[in-house]
Amino acid sequence: MTISRLSLKALAIAVAVAAMAGTVLLLARPQPIESTVLGADWECTQTALVLTTCAPRLQQAIPAVETSRKDAIRATRG
Repeated sequence: MTISRLSLKALAIAVAVAAMAGTVLLLARPQPIESTVLGADWECTQTALVLTTCAPRLQQAIPAVETSRKDAIRATRG
C-alpha cells in the first residue's frame, strides 16, 4: 500500500493548521498583569498581547465563626 503525494500534502497542511490553532489559543488566553497606575485594589488581565481589561479586586469575605449547637443554646439561656 503506497501513500500518495496528495495525502502527504493534506497531512502536512493539517499539522500546520493544528499548530497555528494551538498558538492562537495559547496567545488568546488571558494573562494576569500588574497595574502600578491603578494600585493593589485592581486586577488586570491582558488577552492576546493586545486587549487589556481591569476590574476592581473582590474583597475577601470574613469567615463566619463556627459554633456548636450547645454553645449557641448556652449563650441564649444565660
